[in-house]
Amino acid sequence: MNTATLPSTGGAPAPAAGTATGLLIIGASQSGVQLAISLRALGYTGHITLLGDEDHRPYQRPALSKEFLQDKVGSESLIFRSNDYWIEHNVTLVKGERIEDIASNPDGSGVATGRSGARYPYTRLALTVGARPRVFEVPGSELDGVVYLRNADDALKLKELAPAATDVVVIGGGFIGLEAASSLQAMGKKVTVIEYGPRLVGRAVGEDTSAYFLEQHRARGLDIHLNARVSRIAGDGAVSSVHLESGEAIDAQIVLVGIGVIPNTQLGEQLGLEVDNGIVVDEAAIASDGHTLVVGDVANMPNPVPGAPKGERIRLESVNNAVEHAKVAAYALMGQREAYAGIPWFWSNQADMKLQIAGLSMGFDSTVKREVPEKGKFTVLYYRGGQVIAADCVNAPLDFMAVKSALAAGKNIDPAAAANTDTMLKTLIS
Repeated sequence: MNTATLPSTGGAPAPAAGTATGLLIIGASQSGVQLAISLRALGYTGHITLLGDEDHRPYQRPALSKEFLQDKVGSESLIFRSNDYWIEHNVTLVKGERIEDIASNPDGSGVATGRSGARYPYTRLALTVGARPRVFEVPGSELDGVVYLRNADDALKLKELAPAATDVVVIGGGFIGLEAASSLQAMGKKVTVIEYGPRLVGRAVGEDTSAYFLEQHRARGLDIHLNARVSRIAGDGAVSSVHLESGEAIDAQIVLVGIGVIPNTQLGEQLGLEVDNGIVVDEAAIASDGHTLVVGDVANMPNPVPGAPKGERIRLESVNNAVEHAKVAAYALMGQREAYAGIPWFWSNQADMKLQIAGLSMGFDSTVKREVPEKGKFTVLYYRGGQVIAADCVNAPLDFMAVKSALAAGKNIDPAAAANTDTMLKTLIS
């Protein structure tokens, strides 16, 4: 992304300084953009200020670890909306600004002050501030060549380093780590993945799916170390190798860290909002003060899956959640409380493997596996008390759609019949 073509502000002109400006959305993320778009679609007429701390127009993040890294798509294709759209819809874009202080009033209005000293009065506030990468702290982690991949600047840095590198170590075997590892391998790099835990993507999928990805990635040439711990990163100013506690040293000119994220709760804490693994919200995306909207990755919300145990809460990191949660928040601001209820779904593209996840598998007590090796298809269905609650589907979009449909309709898929790979799952929904 060429920041020279992206001025610090955009969209509609800001109202006169010191005046209440309608809605202030802090966080130019997927959820922040969707909130602004949804509000205009619902007829919200107040001015909207969409403020972000990056010096880029609001953009899509999923492609950063895949198509953008491999130069399959350009920066302009990642931009959500044209500047003309924001002007036409009376939305002021503020870029490169970090809010450092918020003075709030009992009615939900207030004034936010940025690092630049600029003041942003508002009548209503929304926090769509997402999460930040968890920092990897070992000796040598400050060396040049140690990078993260959360935002556009991270991706640009990685693309800058990649041409001169032959060896890459990826620390973390989650979605981002494996997506980037696959992309870098496709670019001709020798890639080693170091995972602290006993299996890949352990937080997101079950053991069968983890084992499948381990086997498939190793077959494609990734060097994967499980239960591995890094003792230090070596180099004279820049990375040259990664050393494991086992004593093994691995050559590297790039070390990409992907060990999870931490929700950005700082502003919520400053406002006195309830915080617990994110900023706690109700089913309408409203925080504990009764006014502030909190949307997306940073929000700790009631589990939106119909039939979920009462009181169960969750924080979701997905594009689907960012979009759907923002729509619920838009209704709330318009005075129409619509409880967030839906089927979470996720995806991850790794090499030629497209993983699609429907539902949430936590609490499962049995599984059914469907595999068609000659077609590269692999599905695991998760059941609780005989009721399907989720599925991991690799290169099996029809399985994914069938499970998603069954969950949305509150129906089931017979586990015994589902084991027959010759049977289409959609015919088993009942």
